[in-house]
Amino acid sequence: MRSNAPISLQDKIDQHGDLWSMLYDAAGKRFTFPIQAEFSNWVDEQQAWRESAIFQNMSHHMTEGHIEGPDVVRLLSDLGINSFANFGPMQAKQYVACNYDGQFIGDAILFCEEENKVSIVGKPMLTNWIKFHIETGDYDAQVTQVDRPSPNLSDRVRYRFQVQGPNADKIFEELNGGPLPEIGFFKMGRFNIGPFTTTALNHRMSGAPGYEFWGPSSEGDAVRELVLEAGKKYELSQIGGRIYPVTACVSGWIGSVLPAIYTGEKMRSYREWLPATGFEAMHSIGGSLASGNVADYYRTPYDLGYGFMIKFDHDFIGREALEAMQSSDKMKKVRLMWNAEDVVDIFASQFGDRERHKKLELPTGGYATSPSDLVQLQGQNVGVSFYPVYSEADRSCISLGAIRSDLAVEGQELNLIWGEPNGGSNKPAVERHSQKTVRVVVDPQPIKRD
Repeated sequence: MRSNAPISLQDKIDQHGDLWSMLYDAAGKRFTFPIQAEFSNWVDEQQAWRESAIFQNMSHHMTEGHIEGPDVVRLLSDLGINSFANFGPMQAKQYVACNYDGQFIGDAILFCEEENKVSIVGKPMLTNWIKFHIETGDYDAQVTQVDRPSPNLSDRVRYRFQVQGPNADKIFEELNGGPLPEIGFFKMGRFNIGPFTTTALNHRMSGAPGYEFWGPSSEGDAVRELVLEAGKKYELSQIGGRIYPVTACVSGWIGSVLPAIYTGEKMRSYREWLPATGFEAMHSIGGSLASGNVADYYRTPYDLGYGFMIKFDHDFIGREALEAMQSSDKMKKVRLMWNAEDVVDIFASQFGDRERHKKLELPTGGYATSPSDLVQLQGQNVGVSFYPVYSEADRSCISLGAIRSDLAVEGQELNLIWGEPNGGSNKPAVERHSQKTVRVVVDPQPIKRD
């Protein structure tokens, strides 16, 4: 190792000596959203986005990378499974990148407002992957700014808000002073928030009307106050960070997948580039998928419901591996509805002298950065479940999962193994417990459109 050089992720892996233990027993703390946890209570806040409207402040918890240059589109095309044949100004795209074996590294939203200039918003995995290829590849492109999560709006280039729900359009029309422009699904447009111009994306969280919208951070406080004031008569509710993961799960987005970077010689140079104190190095895995093999936590785009995004009209990292995957290799993303009696039994086990099961916290039950629990049929492993949440709309605990495609049918009953074996891992967030078999029912349509 070079003297005085920053320690890399690869250095951390080498020094630890046991990659599985490094991730499964990781001592990292849970991510806390840098936003107020609740503005009223998390039950009412969940109901609001289906019954009236919600205001979600997304300015603080996501990484936003700003990239520009003549080769921006070529760069993104070389790394992503998506087609960029018709990509340009005022377009957005859910962007997915894989490693050389076709295994998922991350996804994010690309926003292009000007030619050869994009911002990428989401967890930091893809921004880091792109930055690495800019620095080590032959691309005329540069990262001009990376805004990391921060409670201070002044630390970021843009504010980013969302108003969603049945009353959302009424609020926006009042603020715009008239009808809104027509903005199709996953398209961008501009309208006014009082004296300010905002740019908006229509992605319809949970199927409800509304927009994600953004502008200069210097205008953020004023825009927020205008929206909240206009929303009073439409029962607009602010939602807090406590239910942000719930909105993701209910919307069908799996945001908790381990990036497939920790193994494989082809990924070694990337691990040597990543810092030992970065997001990837501080990652943790958990759950009943305790195989001892980190690669068992890797997923493919097919597993996560992104198969339709894969376009073989261009060369990209992982293309050959994805083309070679047979239909039998592919899993299907589903929603799993947890049996109420089994959930109640998990809570009941916390009282008295009986055997204690892993606590299931509400409204979000995740206790690792990337949890995966086994899903079984007659004792045979048939898939995995990601972190559970409590959905007030369903009055049920639910989770998103990736299961064998032939089992992804309405009403299919399966078993989910909740908790970790052998009393639990050494993660500080894991108390001593015994595993619990939870009955689940498959809903093959994880994304709901009202």
